[in-house]
Amino acid sequence: MAIIKCTINGKEYSFEADPQMPLLWAIRDVVGLKGTKFGCGVAQCGACTVHLNGDAVRSCVTRVSRANGQKIVTIEGLSKNNDHPVQLAWQEIDVPQCGYCHSGQIMSAAVLLRDNPNPTDADIDAAMAGNICRCGTYLRVRKAIHMAAAGVDRKVSSSNE
Repeated sequence: MAIIKCTINGKEYSFEADPQMPLLWAIRDVVGLKGTKFGCGVAQCGACTVHLNGDAVRSCVTRVSRANGQKIVTIEGLSKNNDHPVQLAWQEIDVPQCGYCHSGQIMSAAVLLRDNPNPTDADIDAAMAGNICRCGTYLRVRKAIHMAAAGVDRKVSSSNE
């Protein structure tokens, strides 16, 4: 066991955990933030995507020891009022069907737009390829990312990064 200290959504946390525990379980079970979802457990579906120091990572395979001393942003911390351009576009287009994968989709899209504020369809497809949606809302995802890009300046990032 080790003491893990990290900042999640702008709030500092300190807790004891097995250093090998996936970050996902620290976020969900220790901290109590349930927006980050467990999908596959092997970094293939993207449902568990969070930002670790600004990078999109799969929290199901990221060890909590890697988060020690770091800044993490989950879907709950992407914006204070659910008004990040990606969140607004998701709502406007009504992207989710079941919605299970979409916290991870949104977190990946936010990093894409931060790094490439004017992505092509090919850029979006490449960046989002690792985010699986069993309902098949990929065309709506792409449309929402384009919509968000239209309202995003080059300095978009989550409010807590």
